[in-house]
Amino acid sequence: MAVADQQSPSMIKAGPKPRDEELDLFGLTHVGKVRKENQDHFLLGTIHQQASILATSLPDADSLPLRSERLAALFLVADGVGSGAGGEASQLASEVVVRYVSSAMTCYHTRGRGAEQEFFDALKAAALEAHDAVRAEGAAKASSAPRPMHASMATTLTLGLTVWPWLYVLQLGDSRCYHYWDGTLTQVTRDQTIAQDLVDKGAMPADRAAASPFSHVLASAIGGREASPAVTRVSVAQRGCIILFCSDGLTKHVSDAQIAEECGKIESSEQLCRKLLDMALEGGGTDNTTIVVGRVRPE
Repeated sequence: MAVADQQSPSMIKAGPKPRDEELDLFGLTHVGKVRKENQDHFLLGTIHQQASILATSLPDADSLPLRSERLAALFLVADGVGSGAGGEASQLASEVVVRYVSSAMTCYHTRGRGAEQEFFDALKAAALEAHDAVRAEGAAKASSAPRPMHASMATTLTLGLTVWPWLYVLQLGDSRCYHYWDGTLTQVTRDQTIAQDLVDKGAMPADRAAASPFSHVLASAIGGREASPAVTRVSVAQRGCIILFCSDGLTKHVSDAQIAEECGKIESSEQLCRKLLDMALEGGGTDNTTIVVGRVRPE
């Protein structure tokens, strides 16, 4: 599947922003059939500006509109790398990024679309802050171990923020984001793996990448030797389009063609998540599998 390019604002004809009750969002994670523990984490939510009343003499304060309209919807999948510490890495990275991004989202909303490049930079800074946090935690664990050990905490991280009518995707590692519309499934993210690097350099044919022993060797990861955050923007203005985030536990066993077919038969985000999970388990379930799906409900 092709990687989505940024689109010019002149190409986008967006209708009104969907209301919160129009959103159909769902996520799940499963340990699989082989692994003993689940090192994946996901997060799904919306970001709002909110006021908190500390004290008041008003008789009906609970009825006040304290929460503003949605600033963004948030999607996150993190897949821990390695043994037990991988789960800690994905959890820590997720927590750090969400805290950072919530603040950056408010600033972006306040300053408007003209601050988009600053928003891109803020997303990358969030990833690097999480990278530093995971590296520091790994080093602390290594230094306190009863015998010398190498810090091995690392995780993928794929974060999506929908700021109508755009989806901004922050990527490190090989968890993926897909966009589906009108029968076409597009891989928004680029896998940050050694195999994909070889393909990009012309050293390996693209059709051999999936079977390569380097297909799941990460070239970039939070907590790894190198962290190279990439940010992509794609339009989600088409009502009925689907965005899907997943760890490689899904894509090891379910092809892009199969994912596209199931997207075309969607009944709800929950139904699609559960169907794809069943397919991954039927295909072997060799890894933890996490799937997050979002769309606007049909009119």
